[in-house]
Amino acid sequence: MSDNLTQALAELVCSTSHEAFPPETIHKAKLHILDTLGAAIAGSASRETNAVVAMLDIKAQTGHAAIWGRPIASDARTAAFVNGVSAHAYELDDSGGCDHSGAVVLPAVVAALGDRSQPVSGSELLRSVLLGYEVGRRVLEAVGGYEEHNGLGWHSTGTCGSFGAAAAVGSIVNLDVNAMASALGSACSFAGGTWAFIHNGSSTKKLHAGRAAEGGLMAAYLARQGFEGPDSVFEVERWGSFFATFGAGKGDPQALIRDFGHNWRLNRCSIKPHATCRGTHAGIDALDIMLQRHGLKPDDIAAIEVDISGFQYGMCGGKIIESRAQAQMSLPYALAARLRYGKVFLAELEEAAWSAVGIGPLMDRITVRIDPSMKDEDEPAITIVTTSGERHQLVVEFPLGGPQNPLSDERVIGKYAALAGMVLPASRVNALSDFVLDLENQTDASSLLALLQ
Repeated sequence: MSDNLTQALAELVCSTSHEAFPPETIHKAKLHILDTLGAAIAGSASRETNAVVAMLDIKAQTGHAAIWGRPIASDARTAAFVNGVSAHAYELDDSGGCDHSGAVVLPAVVAALGDRSQPVSGSELLRSVLLGYEVGRRVLEAVGGYEEHNGLGWHSTGTCGSFGAAAAVGSIVNLDVNAMASALGSACSFAGGTWAFIHNGSSTKKLHAGRAAEGGLMAAYLARQGFEGPDSVFEVERWGSFFATFGAGKGDPQALIRDFGHNWRLNRCSIKPHATCRGTHAGIDALDIMLQRHGLKPDDIAAIEVDISGFQYGMCGGKIIESRAQAQMSLPYALAARLRYGKVFLAELEEAAWSAVGIGPLMDRITVRIDPSMKDEDEPAITIVTTSGERHQLVVEFPLGGPQNPLSDERVIGKYAALAGMVLPASRVNALSDFVLDLENQTDASSLLALLQ
């Protein structure tokens, strides 16, 4: 294997066959694909996607790549961008990869299907998706990990996702090792996106998934045309390298390739049961468990105390809710919504829900405190104080939907059907589900393009 990390990673990606992935990983990959499609089809009707489609002035069939959930198509680059925005619009896409790998990798690789002159099998598509998840997450681990990288202000979906998308698309278009190395090198030029959106609840977080999908696809397509990317993008001590620039040189570059092929990264990813930032899910689960365990009703709750790490507080500790984006990123709002509505899904993120008269008083009962002893990645401790003076505390170490506490297949499929059914007729929802769940046996994965419109 090459001593150059960019070349070495390209060699590993190009030499990995579909047979390298065990059946249980293939099965989980199909569930993640279905989950991402459901989130994106529902998200195709979002305010963010409406704005993007209007800005791009897409009105008809102008290419081979479907704009998911709409009767229009475009070129692959445009479709990857739009569908990436849709997939992340409602915060219902998967997490734990780059971080939102599904919303980056799948829009890029499906957009590329329409540009292939020869059919791409379902097995080839699965391989490319799995490799995209693998590379995106490994880049994040190598640059220092989620807390370190995002703590610097970068949003890892946008910065690390472009590498995952480049690897996935490069696999679909059969790049050789040198071209794959160029694609990975060029992907760094499309890496970007910071947490500045968190301060006023702007929609730009959704752009990060779309831009990473678009950028990764462009990097792979440019490499296919002979465009050369930098070969030192992963050399930590080189001026301008990804690690030196985006990680202040504090990462673990060998994590890019160490034990490649063991413990596939998609197996570590989570599927969301709640329509909010994954950082809020442990708190929602803890509240739900304590309400059921102690037979409590919302009127029994006098106060809720949240002890949280400084990192998590900065990400989801805010109590000012003036937009859906702010509601999606607020643990206090998620707890108040669970008390008032019994769940935290799409309807609970609409303005009618977060601006309801009863929400303010519930939020006033919630106190959020930074615990300096907590590590960045620690889940919050939720304490319920009842009207009778009882105190109940719980920390949920493994939130629902994660690999240690997975959703059942039936619940994942049900989530997909509910989301996709917001836009598509039932017959199309079922046909798409049947196709994806049997993906390894499909001879032409490009059939997805018609099913997604």
